Amino acid sequence: MCRLFAITSKEPLSPMIAAEALDVMREGHDGSGVGLFMRDLGGPFEEMKDAPILSGIFTEKGIKRLDQFMMNIGFMTKYKLSVKIPKVRPAGVPKRDLYLVRAYEYPEEWEKLSVEEKQSRLLILRLELRTMGEEEEDMIVFSFWPDVIMIKEIGDPMTVARFLGLGRKDLCARIIMAQGRQNTNYAINLYACHPFFIEGFSTMTNGENTAFIPIKEYLESRGFHGYMGYQSDSEVFTHILHYTYEKLRLGIEWYKHVITPLQDENIESHPNAIFLKQLKHSCRRLIIDGPNCVIGSLPDHSLFMVQDRKKLRPGVVGGKPGMFAFSSEICGLDAVIPDRDKTKDFQPMHLDTVIVGPDRQEVRVCRQTEVLPPLH
Repeated sequence: MCRLFAITSKEPLSPMIAAEALDVMREGHDGSGVGLFMRDLGGPFEEMKDAPILSGIFTEKGIKRLDQFMMNIGFMTKYKLSVKIPKVRPAGVPKRDLYLVRAYEYPEEWEKLSVEEKQSRLLILRLELRTMGEEEEDMIVFSFWPDVIMIKEIGDPMTVARFLGLGRKDLCARIIMAQGRQNTNYAINLYACHPFFIEGFSTMTNGENTAFIPIKEYLESRGFHGYMGYQSDSEVFTHILHYTYEKLRLGIEWYKHVITPLQDENIESHPNAIFLKQLKHSCRRLIIDGPNCVIGSLPDHSLFMVQDRKKLRPGVVGGKPGMFAFSSEICGLDAVIPDRDKTKDFQPMHLDTVIVGPDRQEVRVCRQTEVLPPLH
């Protein structure tokens, strides 16, 4: 199993907090890799919320190709966070030339574009850069999006965090998601490392999705260029979330009705029975098989957790107004928010979606048996 930790805070926090939470849960992951997702950034990125940020790993050749490519299409560097790589490299961490976190100015011709058109073009550019990198093996591109930073690497989470100096003052965020990886593949590909991200939506998963192939084939048949890659069977959870919002125009309360619909007899007595029957039928190839615990982040800065019907992967939510955390184990919560009211900790069951909204004031639980909000 892997281990997951996510935190949402009114004040920006260091990603070292997430690394520490994973470290106390280290018996649940083998130290083969770590993935970090940060949004609602603080520090120097606070004043450039609209600037797209490119995150990835590059060789010296790759960074030269990147610079030429970005210059040719009119993107100019606005700010960069330089990661100085120590000469002594820990055992298990690969040799790298450059970890890149760089914010860009949009090209002049983009200024009149709508937000939706900018976002669509950013996705296309990220995928183009990924393809370029895979062809020459000189670029690994994790994200290219405003107010988002992603860092992934092979190795023990705390070892990697210290090696990269992630405790620096200019790297902080109000939302941090982190996964301590357990390698279930013969070779480790960083594109298979959680969290995954697409157009403002991010998820990470502890578990396995044995329904991966039919889900993957269904998503790839939708004609949307972003539904690709799939180095991990868990990446489809992010894309189903995106599909639920952007294609079906449904909210987070509907997400579980797509991935784990109610049994037919339970749908019959549901207040939204007619629509749920149609949804289950039309999206039947998106139904997951587990066990899986999924933690995700939405564009509005909400965090959520869901379990599938098997409920065989641990997950708990707790905190206090202004700061809440989602963790695979209670010891992860204890390490980061020890002064919370522990009697209010909540472990979601298979019907629950647990949500902490952007105001970070409370934990909200919605059950699949409840009346659903109006459609968009």
